[in-house]
Amino acid sequence: MEENDFVERLIFCDEATFHISGKVNVHSVRIWGTERPRAQIDHQRDSPNVNVFCAVSREKVHGPFFFTEATVTGDLFLDILENWLLPQLNTNHDDYILQLDGAPPPHHFHKNVRALLNRVLQQR
Repeated sequence: MEENDFVERLIFCDEATFHISGKVNVHSVRIWGTERPRAQIDHQRDSPNVNVFCAVSREKVHGPFFFTEATVTGDLFLDILENWLLPQLNTNHDDYILQLDGAPPPHHFHKNVRALLNRVLQQR
């Protein structure tokens, strides 16, 4: 944060799955409140869903990008970065810091994703 332009350069990205049945992935969603909710919701198993990816900077929302694959794999995330997000970022920003979420190795930390990011964002 010591750099004057740090906030202007920062871009956050993430993806989420939205189920038609209203199912929520409790592992990636946190709800904070003064009391524990007392609701019970029945969910349809394997309900149709859509996955959404977007990136947010101080000036712009890049996306949303919709995809119907069941989950985000390393190859899918590589494709999203290489063919959709990075071309937009390189068009709109001269220098940026891309902040990924903490997805496990099969996803954002996939060797091909790391190789792309090391090549494109050499200053890490």
